Amino acid sequence: MDKVQKKLDVICIGRIALDLYGQQIGARLEDMSSFAKYLGGSSGNVAFGTAIQGLKSGMLARVGDEHMGRFLREELERVGCDTQYLITDKERLTAMVILGIKDQDTFPLIFYRDNCADMALSEADIDESYIASSRAVAITGTHLSHPNTRAAVLKALEYAGKHGLKRALDIDYRPVLWGLTSLGDGETRYVESSSVTSSLQNVLHHFDLIVGTEEEFHIAGGTTDTLAALKAVRQVSDATLVCKRGAQGCSVFEGKIPDSWEQTHLYSGVVVKVLNVLGAGDAFMSGLLRGYLHDESWEQCCRYANACGALVVSRHGCAPAMPTKEELDDYLLREQLVLRPDQDERLNHLHRVTTRKVQWPELCVFAFDHRRQLVEMAEAAGQDYSRIPELKRLLLQAAIETAQSEGLDHTSGILADTTFGQDTLNEITGRGWWIGRPIELPGSRPLVLEHGSIGSQLVSWPQEHVVKCLLFYHPDDSAILKEEQESSINEVYQACCQSGHELLLEVILPDGQSDKDEAHYVTIVQRFYQLGIKPDWWKLPPLSHQSWIEIGHLIEEYDPWCRGIVILGLDAPEAELKAGFLQASKVPWVKGFAVGRTIFGEPSGRWLHGELTDAQLIEQVQNNYRKLIRYWRESRA
Repeated sequence: MDKVQKKLDVICIGRIALDLYGQQIGARLEDMSSFAKYLGGSSGNVAFGTAIQGLKSGMLARVGDEHMGRFLREELERVGCDTQYLITDKERLTAMVILGIKDQDTFPLIFYRDNCADMALSEADIDESYIASSRAVAITGTHLSHPNTRAAVLKALEYAGKHGLKRALDIDYRPVLWGLTSLGDGETRYVESSSVTSSLQNVLHHFDLIVGTEEEFHIAGGTTDTLAALKAVRQVSDATLVCKRGAQGCSVFEGKIPDSWEQTHLYSGVVVKVLNVLGAGDAFMSGLLRGYLHDESWEQCCRYANACGALVVSRHGCAPAMPTKEELDDYLLREQLVLRPDQDERLNHLHRVTTRKVQWPELCVFAFDHRRQLVEMAEAAGQDYSRIPELKRLLLQAAIETAQSEGLDHTSGILADTTFGQDTLNEITGRGWWIGRPIELPGSRPLVLEHGSIGSQLVSWPQEHVVKCLLFYHPDDSAILKEEQESSINEVYQACCQSGHELLLEVILPDGQSDKDEAHYVTIVQRFYQLGIKPDWWKLPPLSHQSWIEIGHLIEEYDPWCRGIVILGLDAPEAELKAGFLQASKVPWVKGFAVGRTIFGEPSGRWLHGELTDAQLIEQVQNNYRKLIRYWRESRA
């Protein structure tokens, strides 16, 4: 392999599309009532999959100048994929696929690709310097089905050969995309066609690596006898051939094709329960390229590839089901023990925590998710509850202006509720802020959820919203109370794992007990970890430096992928919070604060009494918020 340092490891050229996956497993596509939106398309999946396997990948294709094109671009950029040549097509819409999971063998699928953006790729889109910046190109076969995209692929292959790149092909045969089936039949994987065979064989000599299922080699070789098909491919190409053989694993052919399977080596895969085979081939290619481009043995390349495919077939979706490097490496250490990856607690947790979309190294959160306290304040001022949403909009304005003036770039956040703060949530969503939403009935002990079943709530929540749950808990609570509360939190945690939302668990000792030994918080954190509950965030009161150290050790032991801790306020005076920040200053797990009444309490009360104008309220809230931000920064400095 060429050891010259290149900007990219691999450039992926081919299909990129929006996948709409039916969520009702077992239903006909006609009966699906909701769909999950994912990045899709074979090349898009491989660009994504290789990026999360640690390769420097790039995507060369076209997407539409609309919301879904931007979504695909953002998904690739989020995992570090280069999108410099993911061209925005002003004339066409992004390709789309609608698909479902009926059973292990039935996957109704419709391609919406009439004059779509990615099939408009042309020779003019292929920049020689960009191709030369990579160590390899990976092509998917669909782009050989149309004259324009075929010309673009050949131009890329010409430049790749000129500059000594490795050239890989995933045959990726979809008869419907070659015009061989009805438009609604995207599920059929094989239709014999001499014209497709000829079209493929005319270009196979360009490649160093060709990957396909047995059926895909049947179309490439022009026969349904797999070994004969491989021999036909060998006659026109010296490439290494990797034949995927389903659950058995795969075989690699570097030279002459043998006369029997007994003369071939089978790189076996782990047999897992199949939910969905769609996307497994793209995952296989991603894992294979990880090893191939790192000059690893074929045995190791195929281990990566088979394991990636095995993980994806057990999950919903294509790109989002693909394992990260950390996840794959963990699986390969335990693969013989993990017969059901979809039910393996450690593997599922790794997939959850290593696929997070945004990093939060620090957080300065303004919390105004208060409901009961603001109701009491409104009543004391003789005001109607309708004033509370108005107040919260002003608090949000103060938060936004403070974040701008203090340079809180990707470190600002709010906690706001749906009862009185839905307008504020709507306004701030999509602007790159950390956003938390409470689910508990204020003051409830044992815990009661304010709006009923957590599962039914999260269906309508934006994915970026963090589930915040406040629990009044004490290690010496009665066994019955502890069991009820722990069961409720576990239900919330499992719902978050299912929906993909993050969980912030806020723990406060009950009234009258908050002045007791703060070591109780260490005990509580350990208790929930021992129950298998791993919140993405902890929200805890100010503690001593020693207690923070002990909690940090627990996080490192039980969940080193935890996002961290934010310090709550409990309406404490500024000086007390400042001292609390200092106690946490050298503990990396404490990422910041989430404070409310210390910031808004006094000015909000005066505003409700008519003693402050809107502008005066905003100014005073800003001053209070700014003080805490500076106290936090000073403690870290």
